[in-house]
Amino acid sequence: MRARALVAVLLTLTGCSAAQPAAEPSTTGLTGELTVFAAASLQDAFDDLGAEFAEQNPGVTVQPTTYDGSATLATQLTGGASADVFASADTQTMSTVTDAGLAVGPATVFTTNTLEIVVAAGNPLGIDSLADLAALSTSGGKVVLCGVQVPCGSAAHEVLDGLALTPVSEEQNVKAVLTKVQTGDADAGLVYRTDVLSAGGAVDGVPFPEAATAVNEYPIVALEDGAVAQAFVDLVLSDAGQRVLAAAGFSAP
Repeated sequence: MRARALVAVLLTLTGCSAAQPAAEPSTTGLTGELTVFAAASLQDAFDDLGAEFAEQNPGVTVQPTTYDGSATLATQLTGGASADVFASADTQTMSTVTDAGLAVGPATVFTTNTLEIVVAAGNPLGIDSLADLAALSTSGGKVVLCGVQVPCGSAAHEVLDGLALTPVSEEQNVKAVLTKVQTGDADAGLVYRTDVLSAGGAVDGVPFPEAATAVNEYPIVALEDGAVAQAFVDLVLSDAGQRVLAAAGFSAP
């Protein structure tokens, strides 16, 4: 009698075990810190990716990402600043870091971006083309660009080649250009499509066909030979990472 009862209990426990499988481990086992340097235009997407990485890897302390113009970040890195991962807004600036021997392996292009004319919401000045932007500049309007030393400025000067346009200022990163138009300190400027989207209706973006001649390719590379740095690079390159980038307005490489 007791034997039959014991068998019944064991069968019951076995059934419970089959119906409720063990939960997957909540951690990848990675530990350490992650410090990322990234182009200013990546801020919204990389903030989301950083949060996702921290959730997937609770043993890793994810430091706030440092955002700025790619050239500024490259100068800091070659000058001795410490980071685990670098994501640039163009391949030329990335070469400054890789040629200095700071990278672990080759950089990988993970997304692309294109310029748009950014204007006040509703486009009150009726800017519809690069020619209109140049005319605004020569008639006393306030147009701002990125400095030529940063990727957004290099692309801007490429698409403006042959047009007479004198900006009232040249900024060290694309977010500074966007801010000047948002606050009314400038009438228009050239920023990336993603920056227009990030403003959430506070500004309007005007696409122009010449932007296709100066598409920015964004490379990423690990600067530290470790699992944490590579895991973040892998996340950015993954399908999940690409979905986050697409939602921010970036295009596939």
